[in-house]
Amino acid sequence: MKSSIKIAGLFGLLALVSCNKDITQRNLEFGALNPAKIDTSAGKWKPVLLTSATEFSCDVPIAVTSPDYKLQLLEIKSRQANMTDADEETLKYWSAGTVLRWNEILRELVAKYNLPPYQNPDGTYPIPSSANPLAYPYFPFANPPYAARAYAYVSAAQYDALVAAYHYKGFYRRSRPSAVDNTIKELIPVVKDFAYPSEEAVVAGAAFAMMSLLFPGEQDYLQEKLNECIDVRILAGANVRSEVEAGVKLGKAVAGKFIARARTDRAGKAVGTPADWAKLESDAIARGETPWISQESPKRPPMLPLFGKTIGFLVDTTEVVSNRPTAPPSTASPEFAKELDEVLWYSQNATRERMRIVHFWADGAGTYTPPGHWNAIACEDFVNMRFSEVRWARNLALLNMAMFDAAICCWDAKYAYFNPRPSQANNKIKTLTGLPNFPAYTSGHSTFSGAAATLLSHVNPSRANDYMSMADEASKSRLYGAIHYRSDIEVGMQMGKNIGDKAVARAKTDGAD
Repeated sequence: MKSSIKIAGLFGLLALVSCNKDITQRNLEFGALNPAKIDTSAGKWKPVLLTSATEFSCDVPIAVTSPDYKLQLLEIKSRQANMTDADEETLKYWSAGTVLRWNEILRELVAKYNLPPYQNPDGTYPIPSSANPLAYPYFPFANPPYAARAYAYVSAAQYDALVAAYHYKGFYRRSRPSAVDNTIKELIPVVKDFAYPSEEAVVAGAAFAMMSLLFPGEQDYLQEKLNECIDVRILAGANVRSEVEAGVKLGKAVAGKFIARARTDRAGKAVGTPADWAKLESDAIARGETPWISQESPKRPPMLPLFGKTIGFLVDTTEVVSNRPTAPPSTASPEFAKELDEVLWYSQNATRERMRIVHFWADGAGTYTPPGHWNAIACEDFVNMRFSEVRWARNLALLNMAMFDAAICCWDAKYAYFNPRPSQANNKIKTLTGLPNFPAYTSGHSTFSGAAATLLSHVNPSRANDYMSMADEASKSRLYGAIHYRSDIEVGMQMGKNIGDKAVARAKTDGAD
């Protein structure tokens, strides 16, 4: 048996259990968001896809002197007068920040669906279908490339929706409820700017629409979270109902543009066909190389071999190929033999510290993936930096667009070279963590981490050394775990840093810095 990965049966069992489990809320200990800076100029920031902040309209708000508005004020008072313990817990949860909480929800969904399908009785593997998401294998299989794409689309849609919202907030200049009626209590910190449309509802509307596309089997759950999110704004005295309804409508409209793009970005064709898979192997053999072969039993088709053709946000599709890294050492070369020996040494000389690093950064099946790990790191820091909702969204959009494009470039290189894993090249090598079902060069962890650390170092320069140290550790964890060669991680890190630089260049020109 090769390495430790003949575990398809276990994966299948996990999939059956995991896709029926409840999604639990986390991090209730976060305090209420109280931004250090309001960012009132955000309506002029550069969006990702919108042609302008006014591309989608936002209806004129009803007058604060109208009977309808006064009834909406009474709704706030009634909700607060009848608040339950459950209401207080929900209020505390969402008050930590709407972008933060939807990012957590997305990470939980990725973890729930990050499970490879179990094989059919004939040894073939079924492919999840978006047309029938509730049938096994459940759609999606939220592997690292899929997850990186999901984080990018949700974050970018939220950011663009907030740019539009901030424009209309400044245009309509609607006072918050407590400024209209001083008997209205604000139960959480409420930003002292304008209330229409509700920026939190805009975030929720965009997230709901995008995540309903990405995780179609979770629409009831997502609707529940949407209702909860917007109800909190009324309960807290932060918005009247018409303000949250306008926000949800605007958020969904903006998300619609991202949904249209997602349907045509080529990711849906990334699985390829048996003919594509066979050609990758034959091309490697024709070059005189040992091709990658799945080490699972039965052999599993390669993970998303055509993902390198997906259209990203920061790197042009022609650039993906023109900037492809040079080939790894030939499998017949002394350089390859030297790197292979190094992996063997690490596999036979594990230390407690290296094992800690391997497992901390593993992010395998059933987790929120390496891109999700970097989202968690970013969110912990952003809480302490007290960003406004729009700055939260902008920074997460930049982070996740960088990692999405990192996935595209990394997967392009993986399948261009189709390099075997160390445990395939030498069966004495025993991996210290799960072995991914795709070629070695370059390392996904390294590419994701290089991109993430570069962008986060720009957003939070005081932590730049920490981010780069974390990226280096994440990258080396794959060598320590005996699943990557040194060239995989070194070239992957540099590739990721180059893509991170593109995100930084965008950050410097979007009007937010």
